[in-house]
Amino acid sequence: MLRRVVAARYVVPLREGGSLPAVVEAEDGRSYVVKFRAAGQGARALVAEIVVGELGRTLGLPVPELVIVELDAAVGRNEGDPEIRDLVVKSAGDNVGMAFLASAIGFDPAARPKLDPTLAARIVAFDAFAQNMDRTAKNTNLLWCTGQLWLIDHGAALYWQHDWDGGLDGADSKFPLIARHVLLPWAGPIAAEAAWLTAGLTDAAIDAATAAVPEAWWTPPPALPPDEFRAAFAARLRARRDAASIYLEEADRARAV
Repeated sequence: MLRRVVAARYVVPLREGGSLPAVVEAEDGRSYVVKFRAAGQGARALVAEIVVGELGRTLGLPVPELVIVELDAAVGRNEGDPEIRDLVVKSAGDNVGMAFLASAIGFDPAARPKLDPTLAARIVAFDAFAQNMDRTAKNTNLLWCTGQLWLIDHGAALYWQHDWDGGLDGADSKFPLIARHVLLPWAGPIAAEAAWLTAGLTDAAIDAATAAVPEAWWTPPPALPPDEFRAAFAARLRARRDAASIYLEEADRARAV
């Protein structure tokens, strides 16, 4: 399960993202980038943030710690922008926080930084599994901090959940958008990472990642009882894992172009 912290002070909005995240200081003395429940795609984006982030951490990928941030509506009362004040009020309660990397800078592919080809291949493989459309040259969602690459912002992944009936159809689909992945030029053979991906994404790891999502954030389709939705979500992730050869071979073909 994720640690829970209580927001103590709203520090500054981060206007780079369309969902208006913010740096918030918590009562544990640490700062977090908070994704608000009332922003953008709502709670489903936070479901993706937690599930994908936790699975990435389980695989050993560099994802900052995620926490549940308890937010009082009064925390943002001194923010001058009325849109942001309204967002904070509507997001009172639980939200997602990611450890704030104070000295981080954005990954710039034009600078041609040196990257480990195995790490790059594993990130591409993981994003193909998660169907993450949002790691492109235009919007890398990668940071450099203290000489290490970090993966952030996974709310756009698992996009199938926004129009999903609770079944397994499409779990084994290809992911053409992987051809836009920013790390393809650095990646070693991607299909070679299938064993790493499938061995790390155990049933227990998938169950733990879905269990980390607050119960109130699961919004099942009408055809599926609420108490079965989390299990169906985990089953969909397992089916996606088991189809790794399909989308990893596709990623390798994109890498070769």
